Amino acid sequence: MGLGFEPDRYEQQLAEKRQRLVDLLAPFEAPAPDVFESPREHFRLRAEFRLWYEGGVPHYAMFEQGDKRTPVLIDRLPIASQRINDLMNPLLEACKADPVLGRKLFQVEFLTTLSGEALVTLCYHRPIDETWDTAAQKLADELGILIIGRSRGRKRVLQRDHVCEELSVAGRAWRYQQVEGGFTQPNGTVNQHMLSWALAAAGRNEDDLLELYCGNGNFTLPLSTCFRKVLATELSKSSVRSALQNLADNDVDNVTLVRLSSEEVTDALNGVRPFRRLEGIDLSGFNFGTVFVDPPRAGLDPATLELVSRYRRILYISCNPETLAANLETLSSTHRVTRSALFDQFPYTHHMECGVLLEQL
Repeated sequence: MGLGFEPDRYEQQLAEKRQRLVDLLAPFEAPAPDVFESPREHFRLRAEFRLWYEGGVPHYAMFEQGDKRTPVLIDRLPIASQRINDLMNPLLEACKADPVLGRKLFQVEFLTTLSGEALVTLCYHRPIDETWDTAAQKLADELGILIIGRSRGRKRVLQRDHVCEELSVAGRAWRYQQVEGGFTQPNGTVNQHMLSWALAAAGRNEDDLLELYCGNGNFTLPLSTCFRKVLATELSKSSVRSALQNLADNDVDNVTLVRLSSEEVTDALNGVRPFRRLEGIDLSGFNFGTVFVDPPRAGLDPATLELVSRYRRILYISCNPETLAANLETLSSTHRVTRSALFDQFPYTHHMECGVLLEQL
C-alpha cells in the first residue's frame, strides 16, 4: 500500500511512542501512561483525495510526506473507514460516467461516522449550479450518502452540511453534530477511549469546570456529568454553533458556552476588561476547581499557563507531547502529574495524542 501503512509493525511503533512519552514526562515524575491502542485498519473516519488525470481518466491520488509532485494512485485506503473504501469506486465511476459530476472535478473529501453516516464533498475548478444539484442528488440517493459541492466562492448543500455521530462513553451514548470542514477527531474508536479516560480522570466533583478550546463539545458533553456547572469557551463560530446544538440534542443544561479565545478568557477572569459576549453571565457564580484544556499544537501561551496554574486540578489533552512537556516545565512548580495516557489517534505516523492530570502541590 505504501503511505506508511505497516500493520505488521504496529506493536513496535506503539511501543516506541510509549517510550517517547515516558521519556518526555520523566522529568516530572509522571506515573506510567495508560496506553490506548487503535484498530490496525479502517480507523480513520475522514479522508481527502486529489484526483490525478492520466489520459483524461481520473484516479484517486495521495502524496508521500514532503513530495507534492509524485502522486501515489490508489483505489482503496486501508487506514480509512470501511465506509470510505466501499464508496470510493462507485463514486468515482459515477463521476466518470456523468460529465455534470466529473468535469473539472479535482478533489474528493469523505467524512464518515461510527454511526454509519457519510458525507462527500466534491470540489471543482468550475462553477456549479442547479444542473449539478440534480445529478448530485441522484448520486446521493443511489449511494445513501450526503453530498456537498464546492467551487470557487460557492458551496452547494443538497440536504445538510453535517453528519450525526454517536459515541459511547462509559455506557452512555452521546450525539454529535459534525460539520463538513470543521474539526473532528479523525479516529472515532480512539476518541471514545479519550473521552472515557478524561471522564475517569475528572471523577465526581461538587464544584465547577472551566474548559478552554471546547470545539464542538467533544469533551464538554461527557465531562458535564462530573461537575456542578461548566463554563466552556471556544473562538470558532462554526464550532460554537455545533457545540450549542450538541448541548441541546443531549439535554445538557449545566453548561454555559461563550465565544472567547483563551487570551480573552484570561482577561475576563482577571477583570482586565469587560466583554459584550459575557453580558448576563456572572463569572463570580462559578467555583472552578478543575480546568480542562485541549490546545492547538503550539500548546498554552504564557498568560493561559498562569491562569490554569491557579486551579486545583488541570486536565490537559495534547496533540503535541513536546509542547506539553514545555508547558509542564512551568506547571511543575505548582502541580504534579498524577495520571498520564497515550492515545494512538494516528497509527503509522510519529504523531500521538496524550493526556495528563495535574494536581496542585
